[in-house]
Amino acid sequence: MRTIVILLLVLILPLPLFAQDAGKAPVSLQTEECLGCHIIVTPGIVKDWEKSRHSRTVPAEALKKDKLTRRISSESIPEAYAKVAVGCYECHGQNTDRHADSFEHNGYTINVIVSPTDCSTCHAVEARQYSGTKKAMAHGNLVDNPLYMTLANSILGHKSWVDGDLKAAPASSNSLSETCLGCHGTRIEVRGMKTIDTDLLGEIQVPDLAGWPNEGVGRINPDGSFGSCTACHPRHSFSIEIARKPYTCAQCHLEPDVPAWNVYKESKHGNIYLSKKHTWNFENVPWVLGEDFTAPTCAVCHNSLITNPDGEVLAERTHDFGSRLWVRLFSLIYSHPQPRKGDVTVIRNADGLPLPTTFAGEPAMEYLIDEAEQDRRKASMSAVCGGCHSTDWYTSHFDKMDRTIEEVDRMVHTSTRVMQSAWDEGLADAGNPFDEALEKRWALQWLFYANSIKYSSAMTGAPDYATFKNGWWELSRNLEEMKELMELKRSTQYSVPGTK
Repeated sequence: MRTIVILLLVLILPLPLFAQDAGKAPVSLQTEECLGCHIIVTPGIVKDWEKSRHSRTVPAEALKKDKLTRRISSESIPEAYAKVAVGCYECHGQNTDRHADSFEHNGYTINVIVSPTDCSTCHAVEARQYSGTKKAMAHGNLVDNPLYMTLANSILGHKSWVDGDLKAAPASSNSLSETCLGCHGTRIEVRGMKTIDTDLLGEIQVPDLAGWPNEGVGRINPDGSFGSCTACHPRHSFSIEIARKPYTCAQCHLEPDVPAWNVYKESKHGNIYLSKKHTWNFENVPWVLGEDFTAPTCAVCHNSLITNPDGEVLAERTHDFGSRLWVRLFSLIYSHPQPRKGDVTVIRNADGLPLPTTFAGEPAMEYLIDEAEQDRRKASMSAVCGGCHSTDWYTSHFDKMDRTIEEVDRMVHTSTRVMQSAWDEGLADAGNPFDEALEKRWALQWLFYANSIKYSSAMTGAPDYATFKNGWWELSRNLEEMKELMELKRSTQYSVPGTK
């Protein structure tokens, strides 16, 4: 019966419209059949795809463009995909032997999830660049670091009132998926098959996936690849416009812990963007400074191919989003040079902890980029800044930022000394450094308040975020309250059982 329904749909629907509408590229027979059902089952997906560049371009033609304007980085495309639009089957029908989530669906073997490995058929350079980054490794960098997971469990763990005290349990997989792993990415595993009831086709069998749905940047996919291209290029339009607008980055990079979006929209650059974005061209490749846009977005600074109006390249395209960064603002506990590799689980500080610095601020330089690499990265970012600003302007900006980072880290170090005194005196239990009131106040210093100041400085100004909005005011107030809480515990002769 199901096959008869599908055949009727194929016969009734005007499928040639998908291939012959003005501006549309020819589609494969497999994709035609997918569209025949999904225009009824999931019309939003089909209409989104119809408006995409994938529906209007065949890879063979894209390869003919010159290197600077080309959006496809692979040097060759398999014959089966070269002369048809990038449609449903071209994405969901690839590498099925590698995918644990592949299954038979209406006569075809397809994958539920399209992974970076699948996208690499056309976008090989981007997939390779991304594969070794902190973003790609974001799942493991969180869940495989026992200290970070202790922090996560202290935040998300379920607490119960038992015998006059709070008893805590670790975070559930569901709460992690809805919070930390919403950005970092889940591990998607196939538990088997399940039956679902559809209005159109009745009951069908589909893979039963754990950790799905998820668009986290470090998602571990059923084919073993890391990452989700759709975290930035949402399906099924895969729009470069959406990826270039800061709202995409704002899904994860926002206050209180990573306040990049909040700082940006209050800055002069953000003011220009929000005022003039309706006049900008977000589709052009390369992206021409002064013609297509007039102020940086996240993508301008961190990964887009940027030229000046004369065609001179100011910044090469990269999907290693840290390749222009020399200092890591966000970290536990102090800022430090960027890690050498995206997998930061290997890092151990001088005290043997899985952290890039000691509690005293000593960096684990064996795992961090050296001064020469820091200078190279600063020069690449300066080239972007230099498209609009004088050398004196941006060098003074970076000097000011360096001094701010030093000042903030000194303040964080003061709070760490207070916390260390509490542990030494038995006023808190260092076994879990994040679960008590005093420890949570210590975490506020480097997780929220220090980051607000550093990001404000780095992103050319959101003074209120550096001052009152999670800035110096809170950094100072919180330190005083840490001291008062210490004194209260001392005055009541409070001590943690089992500590000295």
